Amino acid sequence: MKKILALLLAAMLLISCAALAEQAEGLQKDVLVLFTSDVHCGVDQGFGYVGLKAVKDAAEAAGSYVLLVDDGDSIQGEPIGTMTKGEANIDLMNAVGYDIAIPGNHEFDYGMDRFLELTEKANFPYISCNFNKEGELVFDPYVIKEFDGVKIAFVGVTTPKTLTSSTPRYFQDEEGNFIYGFLQDETGEALYGAVQAAADAARAEGAQYVVVMGHMGNVAEAEPWTYADVISNTTGIDAFLDGHSHDTDQVVMKNKDGEDVYRAGCGTKLEGIGWLRIAKDGKLSTGVYLWKNSVSAPELLGLENDMTAAIAAAKGELDAKLSEVVAKSAVDLVIYDPVAVDDNGKKIRIVRRAETNLGDLCADAYLAQSGADIAFVNGGGVRVDIPAGDITLNDILKVHPFGNVMCVIEVTGQQILDALEWGSRAIPGESGGFLQVAGLTYEIHTYLESTCTQDDNGMFAGVAGEYRVKNVMVGGEPLDLEKTYTLASHNYMLKEHGDGYTMFDGAVILQDEVKLDNQVLIDYITENLGGVIGEEYADPYGQGRIVAVEAAPAE
Repeated sequence: MKKILALLLAAMLLISCAALAEQAEGLQKDVLVLFTSDVHCGVDQGFGYVGLKAVKDAAEAAGSYVLLVDDGDSIQGEPIGTMTKGEANIDLMNAVGYDIAIPGNHEFDYGMDRFLELTEKANFPYISCNFNKEGELVFDPYVIKEFDGVKIAFVGVTTPKTLTSSTPRYFQDEEGNFIYGFLQDETGEALYGAVQAAADAARAEGAQYVVVMGHMGNVAEAEPWTYADVISNTTGIDAFLDGHSHDTDQVVMKNKDGEDVYRAGCGTKLEGIGWLRIAKDGKLSTGVYLWKNSVSAPELLGLENDMTAAIAAAKGELDAKLSEVVAKSAVDLVIYDPVAVDDNGKKIRIVRRAETNLGDLCADAYLAQSGADIAFVNGGGVRVDIPAGDITLNDILKVHPFGNVMCVIEVTGQQILDALEWGSRAIPGESGGFLQVAGLTYEIHTYLESTCTQDDNGMFAGVAGEYRVKNVMVGGEPLDLEKTYTLASHNYMLKEHGDGYTMFDGAVILQDEVKLDNQVLIDYITENLGGVIGEEYADPYGQGRIVAVEAAPAE
């Protein structure tokens, strides 16, 4: 009897210990994932890296486990990136303490070799489940972080639009064959399959949560590769931390099985710090800390920490050169609508869908400096407003931050028409390939649907139906489809299929990479305009070179 009682007591003790062990399992503290995206070298704008470090430190001091991740487009967009080819930005990311990053489309803007070089310099891993070389993944598709025995997987995915929104040549071999890719099939199934496979593998490895780090965005021209496309065609994802479209939307949407997935954006230039909280009780929530002041948080609040000295050192060497005044403007030059705002009170970027005075100025610079008949500048390559007053080298570099180089080629009128049609295909939506022009005028008949076709890589393949671009005039004369014209633009568009412009293949090159785009603009303002941008550019909506026709003419 005593033996039986002893056995029962031992069994009860084992059960009690097991219950206590079970109760102790799971997170002992909340996990806070802070994320940035589309920083575009804005290291001292918005929150700045000083403010980001302050938020990170405060969250840790408050008792949370904290991870810091980046969703791409960090190393390009300001002179600090351009003049160091991204190295200064990686140094700063190391200093602030990033844990994981993914490539955005602009991580490749300094060339493939340079990007891969920078990833080796980073103290954190880059991940992507779809960036591949000849079918083999370049990076691991996911990483797992563990807290209190709880595994959290992070899956990386980069927009297939990268092939046309960075420099296509960087993804090709010497014969022009694409050897790098992003699973850019037209249906999106290859991309969805890669994300699903990564999520499933992470779950099989014991991950209790799967978080996608995406550089996908929400713009219609990126379909079928938007975040919504991915979420609605996959299962097993708990949260989707997204970038690319610069939005700050917080969305809960259903996955393929009808389960909720949290999607969060965090804006650009460190205007927002996104967050995902995995609470001790297992509940998820997302949001974004926003800084809406024109003065940065560190400057306004006097924030200082380890990043203060790091930022000062990185920028100090550049400041003297960049602050040099190179010209003046009597008018505000814009890429944003000076009046209209969206439903969230944010400025509306119009340079990618309509003519602006800064677009005119940039195109005029190519025309005057090249001596060509026509000049094109893609709207996605004109990046910031220039306010009236002194114009510094820094201002110019911000307008044209990519380091593209002016070229002149011979083209037919048909190639010109095809280019205008391709550039206008997304109207009334925006496209980085929308063409600001000089030397010609044209109409976009927006009541007609675009009939442009594209190949498997998203490149221009032809026009299947009626052109929505009409009444193209060159030098006051109707465009002659059979005639040969000279066209000035840059290597990105004319030689490297940038934004999908393939119609210039085989064109005779008359001037081959003769001058950097920002130098073209500086020289035009200083040499052709005498150093002053005058009243001829006063209208923010341009000089009437591009006209949208919204209704069919009466018969």
